[in-house]
Amino acid sequence: MKLIQEFKEFAIKGNMIDMAVGIIIGASFNKVIDVLVKQVFMPPLSLLSDGIHFQDKVWVLREAVNDASGVVVAEQISIGYGALIEAFLDFIIIGFTVFIVVKFMNRLRNKSQDPKNKTVVTPKDIQLLAGITDLLEEQNAMLKGKMKS
Repeated sequence: MKLIQEFKEFAIKGNMIDMAVGIIIGASFNKVIDVLVKQVFMPPLSLLSDGIHFQDKVWVLREAVNDASGVVVAEQISIGYGALIEAFLDFIIIGFTVFIVVKFMNRLRNKSQDPKNKTVVTPKDIQLLAGITDLLEEQNAMLKGKMKS
């Protein structure tokens, strides 16, 4: 019974819900990044590397050995350095795309949290904090004026 009670507390406190929301948003964000990379960034890049297929690039350590009838006795052994290059390029492209998206989202968030920006509705908590900051600055200015007198 204690295990069930602990699970209820875990689920009700929001840990499980927070995790679920994070996973769902992460999956959706992954779809956005996937489309940005495959449909927006890759077509122009493929024009630059016209005809180059990195998957085909290998460093052959031993050629395949065939017997007299053409049956493969020993398969080719090779290092697929092209796959590594392609994975590295994918990593850079995806990392850059995530950077651009996060930078854009941070700009929007900063704009919405700026209490002086009247074009975007500022959240109530930010308005209250800005008001408190202004009052503290006025109070400090008054106290400094009294100390000098």
